[in-house]
Amino acid sequence: MRREPWALLKSLLALALILLCFWAAQWQYQRGIDRNERNSIIEKRITLTAIPLSDLTQAPNSGEWRSVTTSGEFDPTQQILLRNRYSQGVYGFEVLTLFTSIDKKTFWVDRGWVKAGKTATDAPIVIDPPSGVVEITGRLRLDSSLPRGSFFALPATGEGLVAQLNAQSRLQTQGFYLDLLSGSQRSLTPDVGASLPELSDGPHMAYALQWIFFAGLIVYGRLLIRRTR
Repeated sequence: MRREPWALLKSLLALALILLCFWAAQWQYQRGIDRNERNSIIEKRITLTAIPLSDLTQAPNSGEWRSVTTSGEFDPTQQILLRNRYSQGVYGFEVLTLFTSIDKKTFWVDRGWVKAGKTATDAPIVIDPPSGVVEITGRLRLDSSLPRGSFFALPATGEGLVAQLNAQSRLQTQGFYLDLLSGSQRSLTPDVGASLPELSDGPHMAYALQWIFFAGLIVYGRLLIRRTR
C-alpha cells in the first residue's frame, strides 16, 4: 500500500510529459503548415505580372512579394549597408537607398549585394544610383518579411528592417521596401540582387513525428516499470 501514492505520482508525471509531447508535436505541425502556406504564397506571387506600386500602397500586405513598378528619385545621401550578407560564400553587404516616388511616397530600396572591402576598415565600392527621375521594378517586401539584420551603430532591438533603418537615419518612411529587380537604366539592374528566402517546408513535420515518438516512449517506459515491479 505504501507504494501506491508513488505509483500514482509516477503515472501523473508520465501523463504530464505525454501531454507536453503532444503539445510540442501540434506546435511543430502548425509551424509546418504555416511555412507551407507562406511558401505557396511566395511561389505564386513572384510569377505574377508587375503592377503599379500605387495599386498596393493602401494595402501592401495583399501584395507582398509581388513585382511592382514606380517612378521617382533616389537619394544617394541616404544609404545604409546591411551587413552579414553573403553571395556564393563571399562576405559583403546589401545596399539600401532611400527612394521618393513621384506621388511623394518615401521608402527604402534594396539595390543588391556588394563585396566587402579587403579589410574591415576598407569601405566597399558602392556605385551611386542615377540622378533624376527613373522608373524601377522591384519586389514588394514588408517590414517583417526578412530575418532581423545587424546594422552599423545599431544594437539588435528586435524591430523590423524599416523601423531600424528609420531609427538610424531619423526618417519616416512607408512600412514596406522594395528589392530592386531592374529599371529604366541598365545600371539599375543589380549584379547580385536580393535573394528570396529558402522555399522549403523545413523540418517541422519531422519534429512533430519525433515528439509523438517521444510520447510513445514514455508510455512504453511507464508500462515497463509497472511490469517489473
